[in-house]
Amino acid sequence: MKALIIEDITDQAEFISQSLNAAGHQTDIATDGQEGLLCALQTEYDLIITDRMMPRMDGLQFIKALRATGNTTPVMIVSALDSVDERVRGLRSGGDDYLVKPFAFSELLARAEILARRTPIQKDDSDHLRQLDTLTLDLLSRKASRGDEAIELNNREFQILEYFISNPGRVITRAMLLERVWNHHFDPQTNVIDVHISRLRKKVDLGGHKPLLHTVRGAGYIMEVRP
Repeated sequence: MKALIIEDITDQAEFISQSLNAAGHQTDIATDGQEGLLCALQTEYDLIITDRMMPRMDGLQFIKALRATGNTTPVMIVSALDSVDERVRGLRSGGDDYLVKPFAFSELLARAEILARRTPIQKDDSDHLRQLDTLTLDLLSRKASRGDEAIELNNREFQILEYFISNPGRVITRAMLLERVWNHHFDPQTNVIDVHISRLRKKVDLGGHKPLLHTVRGAGYIMEVRP
């Protein structure tokens, strides 16, 4: 299961994310409804877990905006607002489940897995593939290849490459990578990004293939086919 967690309280977001990861699931974190909506429209998730009260766009506004795009990904609302009226509002706004804080993680996990199974996303056979030039990523098997040659990637490298290949021709800043892949707001001047990009570039651009990962001086990186 791949889940998006929308929560403005860092400790709570990290607790849910790390617990789901430990249970064998993949997670992304957004800190408010607007960021969450952007993530949900750019990436396919099996489940979205959203807080109710958040800055900029709250949980109910997020769900209404998401449903207006035709997106039917199951959404679980997690909130300290525990009245019957609030639960009904959440469900009528398009939520699929409503869990009251504080909660036991075992209950959240059980509900999450049930929701993800209950409403499977219908996809074409090729929807799990991402391709650019001779580079191919299979999001289901988590495998990568360049032409006929397999590329051995660790989980972090696969996440980075997936982000780039899903945004071809778009400049990706270090801060964007840190937030998207590491789920933290680190100093964008740290060299952790450069180290990972250097390793990834060596794996992706070997074998006489055209370089795909390019540095944009003073801005970040971009993945595109150049003459």
